[in-house]
Amino acid sequence: MNTVKLNNGILIPTIGFGTWKIENYDLAVKTVKLALKSGYRHIDTAAIYGNEEAVGQGIIESKIPRNEIFVTTKLWNSIRGYDETIEEFEESLSRLQMDYVDLYLIHWPVPIDFKNDYQKKNIETYRALEKLYCAGKIKAIGVSNFLKHHIEELKSDISIPVMVNQIEFHPYYFDQETIEYCKSNEIVLEAYSPLGRGKVLNEKIIKEIAEKYSKTPAQICVRYAIDNDIIPLPKSIKEERIISNLEVFDFKLAEQDINQIKKLSHLEGKIGSNPDNASF
Repeated sequence: MNTVKLNNGILIPTIGFGTWKIENYDLAVKTVKLALKSGYRHIDTAAIYGNEEAVGQGIIESKIPRNEIFVTTKLWNSIRGYDETIEEFEESLSRLQMDYVDLYLIHWPVPIDFKNDYQKKNIETYRALEKLYCAGKIKAIGVSNFLKHHIEELKSDISIPVMVNQIEFHPYYFDQETIEYCKSNEIVLEAYSPLGRGKVLNEKIIKEIAEKYSKTPAQICVRYAIDNDIIPLPKSIKEERIISNLEVFDFKLAEQDINQIKKLSHLEGKIGSNPDNASF
């Protein structure tokens, strides 16, 4: 598996396996095992997904050494503050049946319950991540769904730079300001919903480019993220798609095709919530 180096020197696999909405315990265990058997070495979960226990169990049952798997989980919006974050992190660790995680992210920047003082709460929360990082319980720390101004607000009062920002990214959505800002600040970007929640797979241009490369539309979307220096986190519960989404290292998209795909962002735009106005 190809890797990307974070700003603290840690290596992160170029593709991750997403587990959002895989809520059934047995299915999640089975799917994680299948992903690992297929060659994934980067598993992405979150407290709010309700499947940390299953993800941890799937990793155990895979028999693959823990140090060969990059595991990410995230802090949900109902928890903010220094002590509260440390307590919640320990609960995630317990659910995962692990003694460390490779990456821990603040899931959203402006939780509805903390909207009035979210900047202060994010700084307190991030300081807890710094403490856990220094204790070796987290190998890398970062954020998710943070826009430029959220990271700037955070930067003023933290001592360890943000390493990762996980954002929505797919052919229908290209957040140029956030992408350029993160790249210029050595923050590695990850893409959730890299297949546009399946919607983009029927797009005429994507189908034409897929035919040109003898690939599937999903493989084109995954490669599109990689060719924009963004780590995609495709998700599927179907074995053939899990395997197929990983088979993207034998080709690269030509610049003209990347630019053609980028133009699709004017058609549909963002699928998920606005980070400044999320209703959760």
